[in-house]
Amino acid sequence: MVDSVTLEVIRNGCTAIAEEMNANLVRTGYSPNIKERRDCSCALFDAGGEMVSQAENMPVHLGAMPFSVKAAVDAFEGDLGPGDAVLLNDPFHGGAHLPDLTLVSPVFADPESEDPTLVAYAANRAHHADVGGSTAGSVAADSTEIYQEGLRIPPVKLFEGGEVVDDVMEMILLNVRTPDERRGDLRAQEAANETARERVHELVDRYGVEELSEAFDEVQDYSERRMRAELEEFPDGTYSFEDVLDDDGRGNTDLRVCATVTVDGDSVHVDFAGTADQTEGPVNAVLAVTSSATYYAIRCVTDPDIPPNHGCYRPIDIDAPEGSIVNPEPPAAVVGGNLETSQRVTDVVLGAFGTEAPERVTAAGQGTMNNITFGGTDPRDGSPYAFYETQGGGFGGRPNGDGLDGVHVHMSNTMNTPVEVLETAYPLRVRQYAYRPDSGGAGEHRGGLGLRRDIQVRDHVARFSLLADRQQHAPYGIAGGEEGTRGAAYVYDADEYGDDDAGERLPQKSVHDLDPGTVVSVRTPGAGGFGNPADRDVEAIVRDLELEKVTEAYVREFHDQTAETPESDG
Repeated sequence: MVDSVTLEVIRNGCTAIAEEMNANLVRTGYSPNIKERRDCSCALFDAGGEMVSQAENMPVHLGAMPFSVKAAVDAFEGDLGPGDAVLLNDPFHGGAHLPDLTLVSPVFADPESEDPTLVAYAANRAHHADVGGSTAGSVAADSTEIYQEGLRIPPVKLFEGGEVVDDVMEMILLNVRTPDERRGDLRAQEAANETARERVHELVDRYGVEELSEAFDEVQDYSERRMRAELEEFPDGTYSFEDVLDDDGRGNTDLRVCATVTVDGDSVHVDFAGTADQTEGPVNAVLAVTSSATYYAIRCVTDPDIPPNHGCYRPIDIDAPEGSIVNPEPPAAVVGGNLETSQRVTDVVLGAFGTEAPERVTAAGQGTMNNITFGGTDPRDGSPYAFYETQGGGFGGRPNGDGLDGVHVHMSNTMNTPVEVLETAYPLRVRQYAYRPDSGGAGEHRGGLGLRRDIQVRDHVARFSLLADRQQHAPYGIAGGEEGTRGAAYVYDADEYGDDDAGERLPQKSVHDLDPGTVVSVRTPGAGGFGNPADRDVEAIVRDLELEKVTEAYVREFHDQTAETPESDG
C-alpha cells in the first residue's frame, strides 16, 4: 500500500510527465497544425496498457488513445524493446481517422540489461496536415470509402532500438504531399515520447519499479471510486435524447444519433440503439471515437476534476450497434466521424443527462468543427502545400453564465491558426475574422457567438474542401433557452468580394477548385441559450449591446425587458 503523500506526489508527477510531453511536441513540431493550433495530445499508460495520466488537450484524442495503445501492444506482444516505437492510424485497428497518427513507445526500467522490465507506455497523437488521399489535407468531404482518405497504417515499428526504421519512414513520406512536414512532425512525436522515458526513469530511480507500479494501480482505483460516487448522486433511471447530423454529403439527410443512458447505482450504461446505419459519406465514427465522446460527456456531468485515467472509464458501459454511424464496418469512410459525429454523440449524451439534471449540462455548442482544407502548388516556390484547420464557434449557455464566444467546443480543443502564421506559411490571405452578432441563442444565459472567417486564394488555383454540420439543424437550447444560429459558407469571385449578396452558398460537405482571388467565407454556428430569455439580467443585455454582440432587433425579439442602448444611455 502506497502512503497517501507518496501517492499524490506520484500522481502529480505522472500528470506533469504528460504535460511536458505535450509541451515538447508543440515546441519541436514542424507544421503550423502542431505548433500553432496544437492539434495533438499526450498520455502515459501503465505496463498493462491502461491510462495513468493525460495532458488536458484534445478530448476526441484522449478517450480514443487507449484503443491505439491496446492495438500496438497486441500487435507486438513480447516483441517490443527499449527504444522501440509503434506508429498507427488505421481507424479499424485502434485509430480514429487517418490524419491522426499515434506513436506508442514502451518504457523500461533497466533498458541496458539483458532482461529489461517494462514499466509504462508513452503515447501521443498528432493530426498531420496531410496523409495522402484524394484531397490535399486528407479531409475529403466527398470520400465514400476509407481508401480515398489517405495512407492507412496498421501498427508498425517506426523506431527500433532508438533508430528510425528507414523503409517505413520512406513508405510514409512517398505517399504524402508534404513529406518534410510529415518527417518533422513524426520526429517531434518521438521527442515527446523520449521526454516521457526520461521522466519515468526518474520516478523509477526514486521509488522503484514495485512501488511505482502499485501507485499506478492506486491512482486509477482512486479515480474509479470518485467516478462511482458521482454517479451514485444521480437518481437511478433511464434518460434518452436524440439529435441529427444534417447530412453525409452524399444526399443522405437527417442522420439520427440516439442515446439511452441508464444509471444504475454507481455505474452507467449508454446505448446508441436507434442510431442511423453507417452511410456512404465520410461521417461514420469508429467505436473508439464514439467511446471517447461518451467518456468526455460523462466526465462533464460528474466531476471534471477527477484525475483522468482508465479508472474513470470502468463504471461506463457502451453499446453501439455494429454497422451504424457510431460503429461502422470497413471500408466505411470515417474522416468526418472523428470530427463531426463525435460532436453529435457529445450533444446527445449531454442532452440525455440534461433531461434529468439540466443544472449539470450546457446547452448545445456549435456542434461542428467546421473543417476546411486548401491545397495546391505554392506559387512562391513551386512546392506543394496542404493547409488544414478547424473553426471555432459558440459554446453553449450554462446554468451559471453565458457561453463562450468563438471557441473550439467539446471534442475539439485546439487553437486557431494565427492570421500572421497562416499568411506566412501558405499562399492564402485572411480578409475578415470576426464574431457573428446575434448568433448566440437567447436565454437567461446567452449562447456563445459563432465566427466569420474569410480566406482568399492568392495567385494560384487551389483545391478546397469543406466538411461541416449544423447548417440545417440548429444547436439546441436548454431549460427554455433559444437555439443558436446555424452555420453557412459562401464563395466569392475576386471582383465580387465585399458584396455579401453576391456570394454563392456552398454545400456544407463539398470539394471545389478555386481560381486565383477567390474568397471562401465560413460562418460558424452560434450556441444554444440556457434558461428563459425573459429572465436575463438587464445589465447583461446592455453589455451585449455595447460590445456589439447583439443588435437592438435581437433584444426586441427575444427579451421582454427594455434595455437602453448605449446611445440613449443618459
